[in-house]
Amino acid sequence: MSDRNRRTGSGTGSRVLNARTVAGDVLVDVCCRRRSLAAALPFHLARLREDERALAQELSYGVLRWYPRLQGIVERLLKRPLKSRDCDIQCLLLLGLYQLIYMRIPPHAAVSETVNVVKRSDKSWLQGMVNGVLRNFLRRQNALLEAVDRHEAGRYAHPQWIIARLKSAWPDEWRNILHANNQRPPMILRVNGRRQTRTEYLARLAGVGYSARPFLHNSVGVILDRPVDTALLPGFARGAVSVQDGAAQLAAELLDAQAGHRVLDACAAPGGKACHIFERQPALGELLAVEIDGERLERVRENARRTAAQLTLIQGDAAAPAAWWDGQPFDRILLDAPCSASGVIRRNPDIKILRQCDDIGALIRLQSSLLQALWPLLKTGGMLLYATCSVFPEENAMQVDNFLASQQDARTVPLMGEWGRDMAAGRQILPGEDEMDGFYYACIRKG
Repeated sequence: MSDRNRRTGSGTGSRVLNARTVAGDVLVDVCCRRRSLAAALPFHLARLREDERALAQELSYGVLRWYPRLQGIVERLLKRPLKSRDCDIQCLLLLGLYQLIYMRIPPHAAVSETVNVVKRSDKSWLQGMVNGVLRNFLRRQNALLEAVDRHEAGRYAHPQWIIARLKSAWPDEWRNILHANNQRPPMILRVNGRRQTRTEYLARLAGVGYSARPFLHNSVGVILDRPVDTALLPGFARGAVSVQDGAAQLAAELLDAQAGHRVLDACAAPGGKACHIFERQPALGELLAVEIDGERLERVRENARRTAAQLTLIQGDAAAPAAWWDGQPFDRILLDAPCSASGVIRRNPDIKILRQCDDIGALIRLQSSLLQALWPLLKTGGMLLYATCSVFPEENAMQVDNFLASQQDARTVPLMGEWGRDMAAGRQILPGEDEMDGFYYACIRKG
């Protein structure tokens, strides 16, 4: 039996392992088991032939990107909601609808291939229902799309609580933010300045047929015109270049670590910022990368090994430094705080499903506790860079304002540059601005 038609055990039966089957498995992991897309996708793609992985990835990202809209359509097509134990079938309905609405796949092929996934599963008796629902959509497509688009969650493909928060925070920009969140993000690289200049690396890319251009706001960023498998990027395996959004690349320059400085990256995974800090200033006294999660710390280790960044890795809770700090203060601290990730939805569309409105209060309290816990570790005259990938003011400028009010020896440092927008404290980038993710930065000086 060929690879394309190979079978894999699943439950009581066996299934043909192809792009749609694997995309369905990814969606079940995210939508039914609440697993992150970043964790689920690589695991499942590894089970596929290489030439089918791109379709499986497109299907997985696409369904999650448009999930609130697709879900609204499914609800109008079903006579009664599916039971929770049939969440996998719900995912396949979403998968079929995504192909019919957003992909250039002939409708008959989209329907039949989706039904075939059900047919070969251990719920084969539901293939008729799935076939009927998808064909019913084709008959009523215009009316169904008009109906779902009468509601903001359907029209903008976002949970209503996110729309409401954005309206409140950004009354003139909320529609632009929602639109940017639904776009495919560019692939942006960070050239390792210890190995070559950006100009030299752009020439290397051109030499192998990849079109790219400089990122506007630093000297090492490169924006690819089309995404490329990292295995095909010149020098990637040897650390010549890393994948990192342009907004995240601003951290190392803002931190401005100097030769001999002792630096702490307090929530370091996956390690891109720590590696960039070292690439920018390899003569640091020491660079500690602290991460609470052991698996995520391994990602930091892998990135450090690939780029030859000299990091001291510590598994520990940044909010409880007494368990790992040696008492020697730091000249610089980077706190890339856990947050809603509301600024990176375009890269992580599973946020629309996994993040809940009630999460925000707990995240705000965690950010505050991290700031309070880390401040005593900073030298007088030193600087803490507070960063989030959020666009919610409560996690950003308001959080910093509250911190400043609690610390008499804390003051913000104005951020220079032609990126983002000035806030009461710090500077905010909105998703899509200069092709960047949504990010917030504030530099806080001690003393």
